[in-house]
Amino acid sequence: MKILVTGGTGYIGSHTIIDLIENGYEVVCADNGINSDTSSLTAIMKITGVDVPYFHVDLCDLNASEAIFKTHPDITGIVHFAALKSVGESVEKPILYFRNNLESLINILDLSIKYETKAFIFSSSCTVYGDVDQSPVDENTPWQEAASPYGRTKQIGEQMVTDSLRNTRVKSILLRYFNPAGAHPSALLGESPINPPQNLVPIITETAIGKRKKMTVYGNDYPTRDGSCIRDYIHVCDLAKAHTLALKYILEEKQKQQNEIFNVGIGNGLSVLEVISAFESLTGQKLNYDIGDRRPGDVMAIYSNHHKATEKLGWIPEMNVADIMKTAWAWELKRTGN
Repeated sequence: MKILVTGGTGYIGSHTIIDLIENGYEVVCADNGINSDTSSLTAIMKITGVDVPYFHVDLCDLNASEAIFKTHPDITGIVHFAALKSVGESVEKPILYFRNNLESLINILDLSIKYETKAFIFSSSCTVYGDVDQSPVDENTPWQEAASPYGRTKQIGEQMVTDSLRNTRVKSILLRYFNPAGAHPSALLGESPINPPQNLVPIITETAIGKRKKMTVYGNDYPTRDGSCIRDYIHVCDLAKAHTLALKYILEEKQKQQNEIFNVGIGNGLSVLEVISAFESLTGQKLNYDIGDRRPGDVMAIYSNHHKATEKLGWIPEMNVADIMKTAWAWELKRTGN
């Protein structure tokens, strides 16, 4: 079965392509290259031996996007990652985020219906829950006001997928995942955005290797156990596997509903300072960091209940924070030439 992965040269997309290939799927990749490049496809080739067909396309361009389906009319499923994803940038440039993330989603949904694909997996986020009162959150936790325009695009995106596919033959799954981190165990593939990374773990490794003089912890006055924000960190390979299992769940006709929602996180919250400490303990590298003001758009604390994904998809996270730090550091060392 042929699967289109949008945003496929990006961090999560490229790791998911590997997992799909290793589970027997044929993959087509599409990306506009705004925050990643085709070096990830070279890594995929080294790891899997497969040269993945690649379309350099902006999904906000409907005609250009349709060329993918005209070339590959037998696409069975779509995993839609393509989106801008920086919380801070979305606060500064909300219109950019609304235009890019939502217009591209409209087009790919339109094409999914037109070309009669069977499965649509949407890359959603725990940001849809907003600033929750307590964790862990499950799929029925009521949404709060989105803390950022990025989070708003995920809230709207989920509703768009549900409404657009309701009366079609395309079944959908919304995967709400938490904080992806780590790298492929081969150290050939990891998080390497073109723009400066905004996620905690690559900032940690870049500080440790000397690419950054120091890093900032945004806020130590939250009402948490050490004053810093708490998040649920999931290894990117575990997250990739969830997408493969979601596709399989639909394509093997196990999903009876039109649309289902699954949390994907390890179910344990770690604070920013705890993650820093874990890295320092594992690697022996001391990090130069200071404490800054709270960052607009940040939620105080959120982590997941993933029992539904385990029960229905058979998804069980296999890696922990030590695996995240070990693989992320190995990737940083290798790409820096150490």
